[in-house]
Amino acid sequence: VQLQASGGGLVQAGGSLRLSCTASGTRFSINAMYWYWYRQAPGNQRELVAGITGGGSTNYADSVKGRFTISRDNARNTVFLQMNSLKPEDTAVYYCNTRGYLGNYWGQGTQVTVSS
Repeated sequence: VQLQASGGGLVQAGGSLRLSCTASGTRFSINAMYWYWYRQAPGNQRELVAGITGGGSTNYADSVKGRFTISRDNARNTVFLQMNSLKPEDTAVYYCNTRGYLGNYWGQGTQVTVSS
C-alpha cells in the first residue's frame, strides 16, 4: 500500500485548505481500514488530528473540532481533511495514516503553513 498526500500550502489565517490522501498499490476497500491525519510541528511530537473508522465514525482533536472535517471517497480510494478557519498554530507537516488488516502505512507528509 502506498499513500500519497497532497494539498498542503501557504494560507493566511482564517483561510481553508483541503488535504488529500490517495491509496494505491493493492486492491482493497478503504472503508475496511481506519484512517487518520496526524501533524507534527517543529520541536513537537506528532499528534493525532482526526480519524475515521471503517463504519464512518469520526473523531477530532479538541484543537480542531468544528474547524476540520475528515471524510473519504471510496471510489477514489481517497481520504480528505477539510481545514477551515485555519490558525497559525495549525502550521505543521500533516501525515495520513491507515491501519487495518493490511497493516500500518504512512504517507510522506504535506506542509501546511498558516500566516498571521
